[in-house]
Amino acid sequence: MRRVGDEELMPRFRAQVPNPVHEKTSAFDVCSEADEAAEARLSAGLTDLFPAALIVGEESTGHDPAMIAKMGGAGTAFLIDPIDGTKNFTSGVPLFGTMIAGLSAGEIVFAAIHDPVCDDTALAVRNGGAWLRRANGEEVRPRVSPPCAPEQMNIVAGTNFLPAHLRPVVQENLPKFGMNFWLRCAAHEYRLAASGHCELLAYNKLMPWDHAAGWLLHREAGGHSAHFDGSDYKPVHTTGGLICAPDPDSWQVARDCLLTDRR
Repeated sequence: MRRVGDEELMPRFRAQVPNPVHEKTSAFDVCSEADEAAEARLSAGLTDLFPAALIVGEESTGHDPAMIAKMGGAGTAFLIDPIDGTKNFTSGVPLFGTMIAGLSAGEIVFAAIHDPVCDDTALAVRNGGAWLRRANGEEVRPRVSPPCAPEQMNIVAGTNFLPAHLRPVVQENLPKFGMNFWLRCAAHEYRLAASGHCELLAYNKLMPWDHAAGWLLHREAGGHSAHFDGSDYKPVHTTGGLICAPDPDSWQVARDCLLTDRR
């Protein structure tokens, strides 16, 4: 991931070398030459290490819904998001990251979220903890923030992907939290929450390459997460929303505060 960041992403960041961009589903959902080059390198590297693994990359196979279903039955699978935050990347904003999640029999067992700008990587192993490896080799253990009331919570909540009936409810309830923001980059949002720098994440759109690695990182840093209805998140789930909080009690309080229609 570090080599790909150094050789494929950073030279193209802020147009140091050409980086053609095209829209996928909208002006906010874009793909660049850097995305495609990085994904190809990462896919090839993972295939060399794990020849029998199923590789699911956002750009190459993400358009095929059948690939997401196949992950649940694969013995070993990897999810690749070559640039999470492509809109930031192509806009010259240094908030983007590369995410890889490893799956075994449909369960997320490994996560890596690399920040090419700072050249550090957040890592997690299922039931083995989470850690941040800095460029100089130093390692620190991230930890979610202590539980607190909604009015003290910093919440990441992008409302643009919410269904029409839920969007006004969430927008009306957001002022009840201490602060709300959105970085247009789940890679950094999950890293913030896992390190205790924000308390709550709320997402509606759940493409697996955007969330599988972050979900495990947050979990192994001590956090609790679930779909809007309280059920467990799985990487094959693309609907149902997701809320990540420091613990089950604060998850419930925050969920009720965010999603209850009091109009």
